[in-house]
Amino acid sequence: MAIAGIIGGGAWGTALAAACARAGNETHIWALEDEVVTAINKTQENTVFLQGHKLPDGITATNNMADLSEADFILMVTPAQYLRPVSEKLQKHIKKDCPLVICSKGIEKKSGLLMSEILSKTTSSNPIAILSGPTFAAEVADNAPTAVTIAAEDEKIGKLLSNLIGQETFRPYWTNDIIGAQIGGAVKNVLAIGCGIVAGKKMGENAHAALITRGMSEIIEFGEAKGGNPATMMGLSGMGDLILTCSSKQSRNMSLGFALGKGQTMDGIMATRNSVAEGVHSAEIVYKVASDLGVNMPISKSVYRILHEGVNVDEEIKTLLSKPFSREIK
Repeated sequence: MAIAGIIGGGAWGTALAAACARAGNETHIWALEDEVVTAINKTQENTVFLQGHKLPDGITATNNMADLSEADFILMVTPAQYLRPVSEKLQKHIKKDCPLVICSKGIEKKSGLLMSEILSKTTSSNPIAILSGPTFAAEVADNAPTAVTIAAEDEKIGKLLSNLIGQETFRPYWTNDIIGAQIGGAVKNVLAIGCGIVAGKKMGENAHAALITRGMSEIIEFGEAKGGNPATMMGLSGMGDLILTCSSKQSRNMSLGFALGKGQTMDGIMATRNSVAEGVHSAEIVYKVASDLGVNMPISKSVYRILHEGVNVDEEIKTLLSKPFSREIK
């Protein structure tokens, strides 16, 4: 039996803890919120962020990072914009050879760095891996069949993590492309907001399929510019994640876009939510990094303009549809 540490007591962190425990690992969740720790330890359920999903045996929660000092591997499930400070605090509590598996999706706004690039600066000798793919937390918590990508430059680490976490209903596929494995997760939330707008405006299934497909082209072009392998982005962490997030209002990002398409304002939407969809943060930094790299991402740019420049949804749709016809494959 291995010891699994989970940094982050939100819905996704809790679901991953359930998967780790079912795989036979002793599992410890570090959560910032005292009420999360109390709920998990007393009721075997995260009643704050994942209510109604009973957790398997073998999971304990804590708000003391030192309790993860014996972990054999740690899943980093903090929101993307908080990975840097949390990883800096974690460093002094863990073993030097403990693999850190990034499960957050996004790009740091203040630096434009991917999550792996942040960890390479905040950790000393810990191996870095990525876990990404088409996943809704509730389904993973309920033990529904799920497949993910695990990316690690060292094949031994990738295979080790796959064996420690993998099971019949949670199936990892290994790659050594840690850059490509992050790009889909970073960009797909922006595109999901666009798909939500299309659905909210009742523009039809043709438009929905076109946006997903052209969005995939944006992911690949952006990923190649960052040094990722296009084949990785056509897999679970890219295309798989994009299809899931752009096809269900379970996605906070698609549901936000749907509300915008229905005519609601960002202020009105946020008044009914306790957290911002990650795509709101990602839209701004994806647009900036793409511009710096000279990558043309018209859909992502339109979402950025709607969210951060206050451009009218109908006007931006008209602008997008008025672009010159172009070659599909460059």
